[in-house]
Amino acid sequence: MRPRSGRVLAGVCAALADRFGISRGLVRVAFVLFGLFGVGELVYLALWIMIPKAP
Repeated sequence: MRPRSGRVLAGVCAALADRFGISRGLVRVAFVLFGLFGVGELVYLALWIMIPKAP
């Protein structure tokens, strides 16, 4: 679930970090690196649609 607090944009990185128990900063850095190759943006958008918001 995408959190309503502690998020920067849509909460995708925060949701993934919470789910797998890793640092939110590490997940954000990974998305930036994947974005340099053109994959990160597409994955982020897909996850934004697929991961529901927290109540």
